[in-house]
Amino acid sequence: MIVALLNQKGGVGKTTLALHLAGEWARRGRRVTLVDADPQGSALDWSQQRSRDGAPRLFGVVGLARDTLHREAPELARDADHVVIDGPPRVAGLMRSALLAADLVLIPVQPSPFDGWASAEMLALLNEARIYRPQLAARFVLNRCGARTLIARETAETLADHDPPVLSATVGQRVVFAEAAQSGRLAGEIDDDSPASREIAALAAEIDRLSIATVAP
Repeated sequence: MIVALLNQKGGVGKTTLALHLAGEWARRGRRVTLVDADPQGSALDWSQQRSRDGAPRLFGVVGLARDTLHREAPELARDADHVVIDGPPRVAGLMRSALLAADLVLIPVQPSPFDGWASAEMLALLNEARIYRPQLAARFVLNRCGARTLIARETAETLADHDPPVLSATVGQRVVFAEAAQSGRLAGEIDDDSPASREIAALAAEIDRLSIATVAP
C-alpha cells in the first residue's frame, strides 16, 4: 500500500507523521520504504542523523523529489508492505505525481480555520487526480492539536461532514516530536509509553483498518 502525506501548506507536520507511521509499521514487522518527495529533504536528513548516531535501521528512506514519482513508487512497492510518501509543499507537478502514485492520501491539518482554507488548493488537485484514479482514498488527519481544546473539537466537527472525511485518531502537539526530529529517533524510541507513541499507534491502526476496508470486495 502506498500512503502519501500531502498538503500544499507547509508546517502541518507531514514529515513527522510520515516518519512515525513508517516507524510504527516497521516496529510491527512490516517492510517499509519512506519516499522523501520534499525538495527540502527533511526525512533524508533525519535518516542521516540516525545513521551517524549508530542507531539501527528501521526502514529505508529514498529521495525522489521529482515528477516521475508515480512511475517509480510502484516499483518500490513491490518489495515493501508499505510505501510512505512525505510530500512537498506547493510544487504542483510533484504533488500531482504523488497523488497518482498513492493508494491513500492523508492530508494533515492543524486545528485552525486557516488550515482548512489553505487545503482548498490541495483538494482541487485531489479531485483532478481522481479523474484518473477514481478509487483514490483520502482522509484529513488532525495534527498538532490538543484533543480537549474547543478549536480541535470544532475543526473535527467541521471536517466530519467533509469529503474527504477526517480520521478519528488525532496527534497532539508534543515536545517529544521535536526531540525525535533532531536526534534521528522516533517518539516511541524515546518513550514507548508516551502519549505521542500511543497516538501514532492508534493512527497507524486506523489506517490499517481503512486500507482493509478499501481493498475489500
